[in-house]
Amino acid sequence: MMSFLFIFAGFLLLLAGGEALVRGSVAIATKMGVSKLVIGLTLVGFGTSAPELVTSIQAALSGAPGIAIGNVVGSNIANILLIIGVSAVLLPMVCPREAILRDGMVMSAATILFVLACFVGELNYITGLIFLTLLGLYLGLTFYAEKKGKDKAGEMLEHETEARPLPFQSIPLNLLIACGGMGLLVLGANLLVRGATEMAQGLGVSDTVIGLTVVAIGTSLPELATSIMAALKKQSDVALGNVIGSNIFNILSILGITSIVKSIPVPQEIMNFDLWVMVGASAALLAFAYTGRNISRIEGGLLLMAYTTYIGAVAVMS
Repeated sequence: MMSFLFIFAGFLLLLAGGEALVRGSVAIATKMGVSKLVIGLTLVGFGTSAPELVTSIQAALSGAPGIAIGNVVGSNIANILLIIGVSAVLLPMVCPREAILRDGMVMSAATILFVLACFVGELNYITGLIFLTLLGLYLGLTFYAEKKGKDKAGEMLEHETEARPLPFQSIPLNLLIACGGMGLLVLGANLLVRGATEMAQGLGVSDTVIGLTVVAIGTSLPELATSIMAALKKQSDVALGNVIGSNIFNILSILGITSIVKSIPVPQEIMNFDLWVMVGASAALLAFAYTGRNISRIEGGLLLMAYTTYIGAVAVMS
């Protein structure tokens, strides 16, 4: 019973902490005159991935590698199948090809690189340095492309920034909000990892299974909330950009930082199944982006069915 309470409390704190961190940071950057593109690419991107980052680091330090890696793999799967599925069911989503194809290709490249790294059997500080270096190159190239002229991808990132109204005009108050958000993230991650570990032991399953399902869904709540609000406001580019950006940051930033803090062995069960589900989901999203097709309500429903099937398969195999 206590494990469920820890998990529930952890989810609430992660959701509140992530939102406070993003809104406070965005408000400070806006008051300091930072461009919306920079804010959307860095603060919003890192901020919405903060729950996954803090949770994965805490799990790695606690000796739960299945939660550390399962959290990222499960979140990337949930981002596409669950979040895009829910958003499309609420309102059919337009896939502006030029706006998301570039970042979609980066997401696919990061996914392939992660798969190759998993075959080594362990993510260590060398892996982390490579991931973070590539993340830096990606950010740098995006800024350079924007300097040459505003493009659709840049506009999409600016929309992500505009989707978050500023809480206060005072920089000290917003700094307090951002710091408070980080504190809630750390506390929430501690509770979530503790509860997830106890739940895995109580159910007799591996921490990897809990990381792929319960933890992954919980740490994806900020992306889910953002995408639903964007869909209701008819800003499908924000919902799509949010998912693609989150998946990039999950691999290059979260696993990069976590593997530098502590080496993470790759669970064999992830290698056997979940890794390939993530690859398939990423390929499907890239196909939508490349063709410029709309994601209809029916297709959104199919994505949700695929996610339900995936969760069922994980439960059966556990």
